[in-house]
Amino acid sequence: MNINFRKISGLLLVAVMVLSVVSCNNKKSSSTEETQKEVTILYPNWAEGIAFTHLAKVALEDEGYEVELINLEPGLIYGELSKDDSKGDVCMDAWLPNTHADYWADYGENLVKIGESFSNGTTGLVVPSYVTINSIEELNAHKEKFDGEIIGIGSGAGIHKNTLKAIDEYNLDFEQITSSGAAMVASLEKSIRDKEWTVITGWKPHYKWAQFDIKYLDDPKGVYPKDVCAIISRRGFEEDKPEAAKFFKNFNLKEKELYGLLEAIENNGEEAGAKQWYQENKELVDSWK
Repeated sequence: MNINFRKISGLLLVAVMVLSVVSCNNKKSSSTEETQKEVTILYPNWAEGIAFTHLAKVALEDEGYEVELINLEPGLIYGELSKDDSKGDVCMDAWLPNTHADYWADYGENLVKIGESFSNGTTGLVVPSYVTINSIEELNAHKEKFDGEIIGIGSGAGIHKNTLKAIDEYNLDFEQITSSGAAMVASLEKSIRDKEWTVITGWKPHYKWAQFDIKYLDDPKGVYPKDVCAIISRRGFEEDKPEAAKFFKNFNLKEKELYGLLEAIENNGEEAGAKQWYQENKELVDSWK
């Protein structure tokens, strides 16, 4: 029997090459699928941003995603998402088009607004409801009762800049005190407990509206605009991870729903509270997927 070893060797080489191509393609496919199942969310240290982000995390993890959360100042979030090699995919708490207008002017051409986590955002100066004034224009006449202070949050927040503008526009003889969101709420709680007058920078959505009897001061000069809590992404996110992008496009909470989520987080912690609220509202959240 004559055996053509050269021919057999050639056939074996072809077979090995075919198997290598198939294996390589399978690895590429597997790698692509794994990448599509990874999402990194950047978020600011604000109550509603923490709530949106952790709810998204538990909902996506329920679908088999690996979700990484990175806490950053808002300016750093915009800057990071605008990079070609961004380490993040989305942020769910961008106050647009007004409060974060400067950030959008700097980075917006390299970002995409893909959804709205909350569609009725408002900002302004807030006082307990027992305070007898109703307008920013009345603050100077009662400076002593407020100790000449407006309790604010970090200087990186858009509301901090708008409050400096309000001090100028209304010629207020007040100083804005920079603090954290938690410190601001603690100050409000203490003042209400002692029935003292206090004025803080405030916004909706925020759990303090469900927790305390408070009101906005009228803003006749329109310093504090209305916004949405936008969901923004790096360019290419929707193309890279279409299923995840669909979820973020559809994600949207009403005020009552958000306050329920914030309460669950307040009582149980960020991850456990988000999981509890997700399980209790699974039909709603799953409709976004």
